[in-house]
Amino acid sequence: MSLLTDTLKNLEERHALAVAALGIAASKARMIELEGDMSDPGFWSDQEKARTIAQEMGDLKKEVEAWDSIGAEIKETHDVVLMTESEGSADDKVESERLVTTLEQRFTAMEFQMLFSGEYDKKNAILSLHAGAGGTDANDWVAMLLRMFMRFAERKGFTVDILDESRGEEAGYKSVTIAVRGRYGYGFLRSEAGVHRLVRISPFDGEKMRHTTFALVEVLPEFDAMDAATVELDMDDVRIDTFLSSGKGGQSVNTTYSAVRVTHTPTGISVSCQNERSQLQNKETALNVLKAKLFQIMVTARAEKLSDIKGEHKTAAWGNQIRSYVLHPYKMVKDHRTDVETSDTESVLDGELLPYIEAYLRSDAEKRNQ
Repeated sequence: MSLLTDTLKNLEERHALAVAALGIAASKARMIELEGDMSDPGFWSDQEKARTIAQEMGDLKKEVEAWDSIGAEIKETHDVVLMTESEGSADDKVESERLVTTLEQRFTAMEFQMLFSGEYDKKNAILSLHAGAGGTDANDWVAMLLRMFMRFAERKGFTVDILDESRGEEAGYKSVTIAVRGRYGYGFLRSEAGVHRLVRISPFDGEKMRHTTFALVEVLPEFDAMDAATVELDMDDVRIDTFLSSGKGGQSVNTTYSAVRVTHTPTGISVSCQNERSQLQNKETALNVLKAKLFQIMVTARAEKLSDIKGEHKTAAWGNQIRSYVLHPYKMVKDHRTDVETSDTESVLDGELLPYIEAYLRSDAEKRNQ
């Protein structure tokens, strides 16, 4: 058996392991179930539910087709290589080597999905960004991080909705909460939970001094309606406040009290939403997020520690950073957990986060397996 056929045999074995680990058979069964739902004449009567189902169907179809396609390609390439080795020319053998090398590279990139072994990794993500030490610079840093995560989401084909925002007086945000929706959204972004540190010449300092600023990023899985429905919410325990919206939402924004804040009195959990066009929609969204947070508490109690799904809470200040972004006097982005670093700071701030995410997930997988 040649080196090329050995490689292809190995790819076939790895493909079988990946298909089993990722539950592709279960995904196919789920697609059949969703097709039944989508064929119902009243499917679009509940547009929000219909959009959720359609998105899930699209994500599943994309994943299943990708793994079926590369599995078929591995087998076809194996047949070609066997034929080339027995009766092909020297040029044919060179081409076979190129095909196998390219195929192995593509498969290795897809195999990355096997790192998403967490219970919640396939879910959407909710990111909350909070300005830490640094005043206006910290607010601006939150805006830079928001752009970074939005660009990353764009690269992955995810959608982003701003759920709540509190803008800074001069620039940026004091805090902002977004929903990043797409398959493995939480799996990709859970690595970003923690304190992010920025070092640069402040654009808000007339003396052009170097400033160090911080922002805290919280990352949570977004629970769907079925998850949240397991939580019985007693509305007598909920306080609902309305306020003027400062975000998008049509002509009535800043003129009516469309934004909503819901507070769960027993736990003190507070959720705000102002991105929808009406107070009723904002209330519904905020209550769904509140239910998800309460569901999370139940899961946390079962797991016995919050860090399993939220990450350890740390103050957004010196000494707690998970990653540093240095723009002056030199350029470097370094993750202090994995030691991955690059001098191409512009690409990172433009959403090129995969090297950092992959290193974190591999490190996390090793710890889980110990």
